Amino acid sequence: MKRRELLKVIGSTVIAGVALPAGILLGQSANALNATDSAGSILSASSSIFPDVVWVENGEPEQLLAAALKEMGGMSRFVSKGDVVVVKPNIGWDRSPEQAANTNPKLIAEIVKEVLKAGAKKVKVFDRTCNNPRRCYENSGIRQSAEDAGAEVTNTDDSRFVKVELKKGEILKEWSIYKDYLEADKVINVPIAKNHGLSTVTLGLKNLMGVMGGQRGEIHSPFNKLIDIVEEILPTLTIIDAYRVLMKNGPQGGELNDVKLAKTLLMSPCTLAADMSALPLFELPADKKIEYLQKAAERGLNKIDLKSINLKKVVL
Repeated sequence: MKRRELLKVIGSTVIAGVALPAGILLGQSANALNATDSAGSILSASSSIFPDVVWVENGEPEQLLAAALKEMGGMSRFVSKGDVVVVKPNIGWDRSPEQAANTNPKLIAEIVKEVLKAGAKKVKVFDRTCNNPRRCYENSGIRQSAEDAGAEVTNTDDSRFVKVELKKGEILKEWSIYKDYLEADKVINVPIAKNHGLSTVTLGLKNLMGVMGGQRGEIHSPFNKLIDIVEEILPTLTIIDAYRVLMKNGPQGGELNDVKLAKTLLMSPCTLAADMSALPLFELPADKKIEYLQKAAERGLNKIDLKSINLKKVVL
């Protein structure tokens, strides 16, 4: 699929970053991959001038995105003229933006604008919600914000989930995935950083459950099933919304006192690197292990060496 032409953007210098909790990085990692830039030339690990992960803090959503894109070389590195692009937020819950259960609508609007500015033909925004779709789309603020920015916003349609073979699946051999996601030229995955009662945290990898059909509750036990599926549908770019972080009682939340105003955003073409780099947001114990992220690393879902993530931190 065209959307899986993932960029490998590893910086040529060591840049100050954020330490990851002990025990989360594993001894083995996937081999570094080369990738093509927007002009089609090959970028090697040694020649790229861009970091693996950008962490930007102390700004409003629009400012955070602009600063991250500046460090990553702009949206045109990820989106080409004429592309059909899926921007995949979390719209799963009937909650307001202040309750931090769904992706920030202001961030989604800015991403849509940047994607269109980069030359995309169409931007699609959707999510398979957990609560009533109409209420989720409206109360999250995402429908209005995304439509105003120029996106096509639709509820998921059960008839558009299609079976996908999971070539490397250890437990699952096939699963239903939303057709619009599969047919997109590029995918921008935009989770919100949240606590999760079963998995401890929910970030980029788990946000992809919103394009999965079937009985998704089964994927939580064990989480190896999640890895079986996401291995086939990794996005082009992951942007973690941490403007507000749901610290407790996730993923649905509901109480404002469970929310931390972090005013932060992380961006990476490697979803697993973004997820692991986001863990300090949650103030976890140093020895806390996130089992499904460890399993994802063991399975090689990372596109960079997780032992030496080149993370650039920007404070606005």
